[in-house]
Amino acid sequence: MQTKIFTFLLFFLFIVTTAFAQKTNSATSEDSLNNNLTKSSTTIGGYGNAFYQHDANSGTSRLDLERFVLFTGHKFNDKISVFSELEVEDAKVAGGETGGEVAIEQAYLKFNLNANQYIVGGLFLPRIGILNENHLPNTFNGNERNYVETFILPSTWRELGIGLYGNFNNLPLNYSVGLVNGLNSATFEHGSGIREGRFEGRNATGNNLAITAALQFYQGNFTAQVSTYYGGTVGVSKQKADSLGFSSGVFGTPVAIGEGDIQYSNGGFSIRALAIIVSIPDAANINRAYANNTPKTEFGAYAEIGYDILHIRAKPHDEQFIIFIRDERFNMNAAVPSNGVMDGTLNQNHIVTGFTYLPIRNVAIKTDIRFIHTGKQNPDLVINPAAQPYQVNNNLVDFGMAFSF
Repeated sequence: MQTKIFTFLLFFLFIVTTAFAQKTNSATSEDSLNNNLTKSSTTIGGYGNAFYQHDANSGTSRLDLERFVLFTGHKFNDKISVFSELEVEDAKVAGGETGGEVAIEQAYLKFNLNANQYIVGGLFLPRIGILNENHLPNTFNGNERNYVETFILPSTWRELGIGLYGNFNNLPLNYSVGLVNGLNSATFEHGSGIREGRFEGRNATGNNLAITAALQFYQGNFTAQVSTYYGGTVGVSKQKADSLGFSSGVFGTPVAIGEGDIQYSNGGFSIRALAIIVSIPDAANINRAYANNTPKTEFGAYAEIGYDILHIRAKPHDEQFIIFIRDERFNMNAAVPSNGVMDGTLNQNHIVTGFTYLPIRNVAIKTDIRFIHTGKQNPDLVINPAAQPYQVNNNLVDFGMAFSF
């Protein structure tokens, strides 16, 4: 019965409405400063979101102020500006308690070279994927960020380095290239891929570096992008790297990432889709040294479609009511080395559907349900034999709000 209801719901949403049509570039203080439109030297902005979530399998619910971010920027002159964001996750951080984080999400200088090029230096978010740069919670559907750009591509991913951004004269092409610190393979974790290997501006090693680049085509309401990342994961001395069986050097024991995405909107309809693959060719050496079950390959993809049912009004208005559906598929251990252990629970398919109501562009009220299906649990990974049997299907129901300014 549940399967029939689910199938009908998906069919109804696909035929009658589908999803996601809000404008992706919300009017914020950061936007104004980035576009050199701010009237004052110093600007303050920010964003945040909170939601209620019910877990069907456990029968439990939680309420969380997931994040609040305060943006501060300053324009020294028409050529030089500084951008910074201070983020608090889960409302507070208390000693001896798990959860919560206070972090600098970005802190960089921007140097405008000319009308078509600029350089950034400091802690910044490379242009890779859709959400890493454009992650304001009122600009995407669902209370949670899509899981592909959470676990396979660990948004929001920021590192220390420099980046060049620009566009080609008379061509609808943007480009970016960056040089940042690499990852730390010692802190890779089973079940989260490379996510815990990020330094995020804290005591990053300078022995290993990474290059990231993106090329973006835009025409009207259509955008297509390809981006890539290649970087080392061993920041220890050559002597220690040799003793651990690692290839050292700037790009030693590398992680390589390739990503492509598209976004399109027209007449209230919109679509966004993304695919990504992560390759860790020396995963066996990492596992031998750190026993963290690092995979050789991860992949993920999602597609989302939608419609703003208020678009049909005669007069344009910022108010929107979007009904959406998104299909997310990802595998955090698509391939494992000979000394790795396959975990079927990391091969997942999520269907997320619901609505996003925006009374104004910068405020969103959201409701969604996430249908989760995973592979089977590997008995070799069961730590507590007395625990409840693992369930391959689950539902999460979310109600929440989001804002940016």
